[in-house]
Amino acid sequence: MTAILLDIEGTTTSIRFVYDVLFPFAAQAIPTFLTQHAQRDDIAETIALINKDATPADQRAHAVATAIAVVQRQMAGDIKATGLKQLQGLVWQYGYESGQIRGHIYADVPVLFNAWHKAKRPIAIYSSGSRLAQQLLFRYSEAGDLTPNLSGYYDTTSGPKREAKSYSAISAAWGIAPHDITFCTDQPAEADAALAAGMKTAVIMRPGNASLPAGLQHAVHADLTNI
Repeated sequence: MTAILLDIEGTTTSIRFVYDVLFPFAAQAIPTFLTQHAQRDDIAETIALINKDATPADQRAHAVATAIAVVQRQMAGDIKATGLKQLQGLVWQYGYESGQIRGHIYADVPVLFNAWHKAKRPIAIYSSGSRLAQQLLFRYSEAGDLTPNLSGYYDTTSGPKREAKSYSAISAAWGIAPHDITFCTDQPAEADAALAAGMKTAVIMRPGNASLPAGLQHAVHADLTNI
């Protein structure tokens, strides 16, 4: 039985939760959060990482103000920069821990996590969101803490999701051969990259997901039940 590597948006979690809850919460909270916590070591490191992406138009008199300008530009353009994702994870941590956010999870996910875990099928996450953001979503999910079922979290530090080498890197880091991993996503281009790396693949067509092109070389499922 294969290990299972899961995308989040459109696979375990509604895309609308990300765009209607998480992103607006971060956009509203980031300026105050950065200003109030800039002296924390992890925040200072995140600010430095974000400011590596600064353009001349982003430059302000202070590093915090520059970082705010950078992330506002990146969020407006839906740019998946590592520094931005790291900051969003820290802001969402505050939201989850304070009870302002609960992670949306499709109903089949906790049931299958439990079944796969009992069957000793390793489960890991690969998302463009930071590893912290991934852990928080599953720890503070509407179904309770699901993290005991998960054996790994991978983000853009492993590489872009549409490049085969990223999936090869995850396979090596996880210690599981590509042919023993099934990757599930709502994005055919990501499935193409995983397949090129030697993984098994499945495209998940949840309600609200984008329409799929004809002629896919991947299995298509309405949920995760038959993975």
